[in-house]
Amino acid sequence: MIIQAMSTEFRGVAPLLSLGVIRVEGDDAAKFLQGQLTQDFSLLGMSEARLAAFCSPKGRMLASFIGLKRSPTEVLLVCSRDLLPGTLKRLSMFVMRAKARLSDATADFALFGLAGDAINAVAPGPLLAWSLTQVGTASLVGLYPADGVARAMWLAPAGEPVPVGQLMDEAQWSWGEVRSGVATLTSPNVEAFVPQMLNFESVGGVNFKKGCYPGQEVVARSQFRGTLKRRACLVHGDAPMSAGGDVFLPTDPDQPCGTVVQTAMAPSGGYDAIVSAQVSAIDTAELRLGSANGPLLTVLPLPYPLLADI
Repeated sequence: MIIQAMSTEFRGVAPLLSLGVIRVEGDDAAKFLQGQLTQDFSLLGMSEARLAAFCSPKGRMLASFIGLKRSPTEVLLVCSRDLLPGTLKRLSMFVMRAKARLSDATADFALFGLAGDAINAVAPGPLLAWSLTQVGTASLVGLYPADGVARAMWLAPAGEPVPVGQLMDEAQWSWGEVRSGVATLTSPNVEAFVPQMLNFESVGGVNFKKGCYPGQEVVARSQFRGTLKRRACLVHGDAPMSAGGDVFLPTDPDQPCGTVVQTAMAPSGGYDAIVSAQVSAIDTAELRLGSANGPLLTVLPLPYPLLADI
């Protein structure tokens, strides 16, 4: 059971109620996903997870996933719950003759986020990002850290014992998600970005050596021809922000230079966010929220290096 206590520190256990689970099962489950997502699922083992995007033919992201195998014929895709119905419907359109069945399995699983010493209580050792460890009937996925604090996702059949730890509310976990710099796509930003605009190629979300998938040509061209003009960055501001909000430069009041992707209240005050913006605008450090004379957004260092354009 979870110890019912709140903490101002970023550590403990948080229920992840904003996420849902798509189950893909059948002999062709991995093969089917190989032809639909930006990551390599044909080589997905039982000791690793995948960050991946589902794109339109124009290379724009329709959803983002953390994918993992529960068995050789069952793959689970964890995504934002608000995108799950539409994503499930669209993915199902492409099954055709593949031996794969897709379903909404959200009710079948419990999802929790673990941070700091809560991980030590269940993990056999340090977790790397996108590693997968089985703990009894639960799957434990290593995530990118937040401000140096280790994080993981716990996925277990509904009704099974949940990890023991100090309770974090989902708002605290959401702040850690932002500070990790790894965005989860939600409905306000569907079809707004190619994966690199969210730095997915730099955090294990794109495999440029795998076979075809919807939007692959656009994604590859953005990388290899040096046409990528937008990147994700971390920002801090005093005013509330919301996903899909516009970001401007003070020198250009007519055209936004960026978009708020994901945001959360910061424990020390104000708000932190992941923003996707023009690289030239990020470099100016003069980003403004909502209008050219809106509240200033301070650009913060990314917690990981960007993969250089090839």
